[in-house]
Amino acid sequence: MITVYGIKTCGSVRNALKFFKDNNIEVEFFDFKKETPSAEKIKDWTTKTDINILFNNKGTKYKTLNLKELNLDANAKYEWLCKEPLLFKRPVIEFNDKLVVAWDEELYKNTFLK
Repeated sequence: MITVYGIKTCGSVRNALKFFKDNNIEVEFFDFKKETPSAEKIKDWTTKTDINILFNNKGTKYKTLNLKELNLDANAKYEWLCKEPLLFKRPVIEFNDKLVVAWDEELYKNTFLK
């Protein structure tokens, strides 16, 4: 099963969901606005991809929380992700014990259409 983590108002998430729908690939959607992934799940994700890929330091939430001034290290970024899921770069896609982060149509084609 493929799980797409994100928010419905995010353009990248919408692109990803449309890609799966257009290719008749069933996915489960996890809404970051309604729930937060467990600390264990986030820790697991950091073993599959770099925390700096997961952590969105370009988004509105990052700016409104003034996190740039804190010069966060990897551990601090992990702690922020555990309490504020809108800091994730979206979408986060979990499948077959792997992780794909962000919207990249070519990567999706090579990953999910083989």
